[in-house]
Amino acid sequence: MNKVVIYTDGACKGNPGPGGWGAILRSEDGSEKELCGGEPGTTNNRMEMLAVIEALSALKRPCHVTLNVDSQYVLKGITEWLPGWKAKGWRTAAKQPVKNVDLWQRLDALVAGGGHTIDWRWVRGHNGDPGNERADGLANRGVDLGRL
Repeated sequence: MNKVVIYTDGACKGNPGPGGWGAILRSEDGSEKELCGGEPGTTNNRMEMLAVIEALSALKRPCHVTLNVDSQYVLKGITEWLPGWKAKGWRTAAKQPVKNVDLWQRLDALVAGGGHTIDWRWVRGHNGDPGNERADGLANRGVDLGRL
């Protein structure tokens, strides 16, 4: 399997407000792809999730992915909370509907059906990590796209 390193980030100006997402995909041969997009009325959590969804969707074949996120919401959601939500019919432990269920279901399907091996990693945002800083810049560019 090809090895790919991905950095993702989301941004929102107001929460809710115009938002953007960004992702960098770096393959083992050194090639890179930058992705970004935005929406006019959204939340930061939705943009964090959409960055991961769009990055994984851009992969053409199963890969070994090191996926770097600065969102604890995304990281804990996919690695800890998701099985319980599914078992409870997409309800939280407090019996409330899961927020952003449409995106969680899309992400779950991509992770389960993409054939990828994913190593989920958390990086501290705005702390000088070059990949995270570039993803943040793309997410902010996406905010401008979301305003159009």
